[in-house]
Amino acid sequence: MLLNCDLGESFGAWEMGLDKEAMPFIDMANVACGFHAGDPTVMQKTIALAKQHNVILGAHPSYPDLQGFGRRSLTMAKHELINCIHYQIAALEGMAKIAGMTISYVKPHGALYNDMMRDESILETLIEAIHQYPSDLKLMILATSRAKQHRALAQQYKVTLLMEAFADRLYTDEGMLTPRSEPNAVHNEEKLLAQVKLLAGNQSVITTSGQKLELAADTLCVHGDNLHAIKKIEKIRAILSSPQ
Repeated sequence: MLLNCDLGESFGAWEMGLDKEAMPFIDMANVACGFHAGDPTVMQKTIALAKQHNVILGAHPSYPDLQGFGRRSLTMAKHELINCIHYQIAALEGMAKIAGMTISYVKPHGALYNDMMRDESILETLIEAIHQYPSDLKLMILATSRAKQHRALAQQYKVTLLMEAFADRLYTDEGMLTPRSEPNAVHNEEKLLAQVKLLAGNQSVITTSGQKLELAADTLCVHGDNLHAIKKIEKIRAILSSPQ
């Protein structure tokens, strides 16, 4: 199972996240494309860091919401959202080409990611945007109990999906993430590492009701916000690198 992390979210003089510390332990970098965070220089530095550590690059587009860090849902016409996604992918792809790299996938950010998983019409719009884009890119979405239906939808557009799981979040019986506002929605380190072992060994998680839910995930999302988070990434990497 590959580790992915949201990176390149600094903006000008404001630094966000410990990208240099996280990059050696991950496989996939979800790089901000300027609409929720990031700027051309931050993007260039993040690409160079990924190249140094042989990390796969992915675009991390959002709604156009710098002020809200992409965490606010916006109502957009279908063609506007598609253009918004294409614009952001193209920005990262162009910068990557200058560095002699390519991008491999797209992972929507924040509210756009959540809306995509709640509203199949938005998911289909994003799939269509990937289909229209001239490069062969995959789309990363949340692994849920509806994974089979989501793959079938993507197949209509000849788009490959990457299924993502979260190490630090409590899941509902339907395979959705429990809202952060609810008690115990975010796991402590002990439960986080236990969930990583369960995902890696049995492709499953324990839900809010105590059920074991199968989740076939291709990649696991980790966070590099602070030094404590980096230590967690190191421990997760150690678990995934050990024989199951």
